[in-house]
Amino acid sequence: MDPLRKVLLSLLTLFILIGGGTAGYVIIEDWATFEALYMTVITLATVGYKEVYDLSYEGKVFTIVLIVTGTGTLAYTIGSMFQFMVEGQLRRVLGRKKLQKQISNLKDHYIICGYGRIGRMVCQEFSAKPLPFIVVEQEPERCQQLEEAGILFVQGDATNDDVLEKAGIREAKGLITVVTSDSANVFITLTARGINPDLFILARASEDSAQVKLMRAGANKVISPYKIGASRIAQAILRPSVVDFIEIAIGANNIELQMEEIQVNAASRLVGKNLIDSGIRKNLGLIIVGIKKNQQMMFNPDPGVTIDADDILIALGKSPDIKKLEKIALNG
Repeated sequence: MDPLRKVLLSLLTLFILIGGGTAGYVIIEDWATFEALYMTVITLATVGYKEVYDLSYEGKVFTIVLIVTGTGTLAYTIGSMFQFMVEGQLRRVLGRKKLQKQISNLKDHYIICGYGRIGRMVCQEFSAKPLPFIVVEQEPERCQQLEEAGILFVQGDATNDDVLEKAGIREAKGLITVVTSDSANVFITLTARGINPDLFILARASEDSAQVKLMRAGANKVISPYKIGASRIAQAILRPSVVDFIEIAIGANNIELQMEEIQVNAASRLVGKNLIDSGIRKNLGLIIVGIKKNQQMMFNPDPGVTIDADDILIALGKSPDIKKLEKIALNG
């Protein structure tokens, strides 16, 4: 039985017993309600006080029955409450230790600062990938939501060095700061860049002036959700078919068609081959819509383009075929 339900049931039983004992003394001994309640409580508590009034034969029999049934019920209720409190504390301690162990094992992960609307959506996308990540959040209510969702998190202010250290910033691959305050995002960026100079940092900006400050603070990329949202709304009217295609291609819940970026490992058999000889189109049915070479993007690459190590292929196709290409690009 659920511990909380067990406690509630035992308390209900105890209250019924107290009510029944009070009613019994009122009926049998013709006492006032408060005096009957007082007699019931001292009887169940076995404190040994003298009876309110002398008991009749029927009253003594009733008291014996009340003591036998009541003391057991009271002990069971107290035991249930004690068990609930101890088990609850134990679960919290063990759960926190397990969480700390999982956090200490993180490597090449992403730190998401802020679990508001945008942060929650980023977590959903990362979970669907999946990518290893941890959330830094200050609000207790949001931390409770993270715990219930089974998401790794550190409670605290992301502008604090110690908090970011707890999130494993030195071993992290990237940091995404999406708190609502632009000034807080600037401070988080400065703090993160100071601890890990090689960290990829993506920051949210609400105001145009904040974008420049965030780049100066050390952000690799700055995104304004309001600009993206406004542009998406306009494009949905101006180019509805294009928008529909993009939503299908990059939608996390779509299983028919997917657009993904795949980095080619040096050990992959794709290295040194051109697109037409790689078999990506012929064998996997995928379309390479772009190749990123040395930070330069090639759109609609020619079939004769050679694939080199560390190239990033922008592939479009079915999800199972994408996964096959990921394996080939990793170790051939």
